[in-house]
Amino acid sequence: MQYEVVLPAAGSGKRMGAGQNKLFLLLANKPILIHTLEVFEQDENCTGIWLAVKPEEREFIQQLLREYQITKVKGLPDGGEERQHSVHSCIKEMEQVEIVLVHDAARPFITQNIIASLVKRAIEQGAAIAGVKAKDTMKKVKDGIIVETVDRESLWMIQTPQAFRYDLLAEAEDVAEKVGFLGTDEAMLVERLGYPVHIVEASYDNLKMTTKEDLVLGEAILKKRGINS
Repeated sequence: MQYEVVLPAAGSGKRMGAGQNKLFLLLANKPILIHTLEVFEQDENCTGIWLAVKPEEREFIQQLLREYQITKVKGLPDGGEERQHSVHSCIKEMEQVEIVLVHDAARPFITQNIIASLVKRAIEQGAAIAGVKAKDTMKKVKDGIIVETVDRESLWMIQTPQAFRYDLLAEAEDVAEKVGFLGTDEAMLVERLGYPVHIVEASYDNLKMTTKEDLVLGEAILKKRGINS
């Protein structure tokens, strides 16, 4: 069940307020980016990693790859203004593979078991994404007033990785670019083609490092896993 993975790594991380790419911030004395990369580096089923980067950060990222002995990176194309553009730039440079994953570079706690489940489902069904069931009561609000209480049994909080057959994702990206459509994630682009996207239950630990509070939670997750700073 081999695959290649795309990691958009050209974001600004404004909500983190770090004054730099948040992927370079340290968790347990190691950059967030490296924690994420090591998951795929250590997965024998991962045959290649693609990083979409800012041109001005490419050299520094290459230094990190050497320092932490990350060997599976096949390319570091320029990232775009939006995540979708960054993913597409990687897809355009890749040789066709059976399965491609797209994963947030700022989600360092994904596990190989969840990855394997996603790849298996994508092979069988074409498209599968990670998510967790909503835990809180959900309300639909308009102009500051509750319109209705939404049944949370049907609601999922979507994460990454998102796994697709290569040809399906490439088509979805090409069509979106052609018509100028900007989606919130890759699944949305595939949905627009009328293709069913399946969900794989992941973990609430699969956090995206977005705010300073997330860094505190991240340290707690690492401690729970026996990785101390």
